[in-house]
Amino acid sequence: MSDKIRWGLIGLGWIARKFAKGLAFVPDAEIYAVASRSQERADAFGAEFGATKRYGSYEALAEDADVDVVYIGTPHNYHLSHTLMNLDAGKHVLCEKPFAVNAGEAKIMIERAREKNLFLMDAFWTRYFPAMYKLRELLAEEVIGDVMLVTADFGGRGPVAPEKRHFNPDLAGGALLDVGSYCVQFASMVYGKQPSDIVSQYTIGSTGVDELSVALFKYSDYEMATMTSAIRLGTPHEARVMGSDGYIAMPDFWHPSELTLVRPGQERETWRFPYEGEGFQFEAIEVGKCIRAGLTESAIYTLDETLAIMETLDRIRASWGLRYPFES
Repeated sequence: MSDKIRWGLIGLGWIARKFAKGLAFVPDAEIYAVASRSQERADAFGAEFGATKRYGSYEALAEDADVDVVYIGTPHNYHLSHTLMNLDAGKHVLCEKPFAVNAGEAKIMIERAREKNLFLMDAFWTRYFPAMYKLRELLAEEVIGDVMLVTADFGGRGPVAPEKRHFNPDLAGGALLDVGSYCVQFASMVYGKQPSDIVSQYTIGSTGVDELSVALFKYSDYEMATMTSAIRLGTPHEARVMGSDGYIAMPDFWHPSELTLVRPGQERETWRFPYEGEGFQFEAIEVGKCIRAGLTESAIYTLDETLAIMETLDRIRASWGLRYPFES
């Protein structure tokens, strides 16, 4: 491998643009190649971010032998096919969240990566922020005693736009997979397991996707979580981990820069972790570390956990009777 890890980016939308900006803060990474279905768009994106190669098809980038790892930023209904295409071409892959539409797809992607002995990771950037490392450290030290309740919400209000991804069932739209998945993965990280029981309430909107839902998870008699996701309701975007001896609050938990520890009879403690840009560099740094170490997955967010979270998301949707038109 060269001194710099050579990234290829496919699907040059707004999320790929954010990721590209984050790579500027990773010293041992470079945007080597970009690909779009439009050569004009690939040329413009590549010129903006200094990409050496600019392709008018995703297949051409996958065939470029000089690309080390591919970031997949296409809509999630394409994640299966685009991940397999790049793995089959011998590329390591960072696939944007949600990793797949359902657990069946996720399992195929994971099995292919393991068969090819290639690195694969779900791009849940939340896991890799410095504030999140601090949260895991505090939980390991049991500073709030036994964790008994996790709460997380993620919602924004936008106009109903059937042609847009969030409201389009043909693109696996809806709140749960897009923003609700952040809440589910947060609870999974805290408890280190998936719930035994799930109950929820939900609203399916006029375009046929979930617009608002609240789910209650139960892991044991004294381990629970509440998850709220919405695309028609703005929420605070806060997570709390509550234990027998206090709680930890994390504002903007999906891209956190601080957290506060509150314990009875003690002064509040707040830790702040400012960062450059929007924070996409942290997941890229993790990918680079793993690839250079010869690892095929991250210990911070394993492929087994990725699959387990997809299974939990499937369970929630199944309880609603919500299936996307392309799901068999």
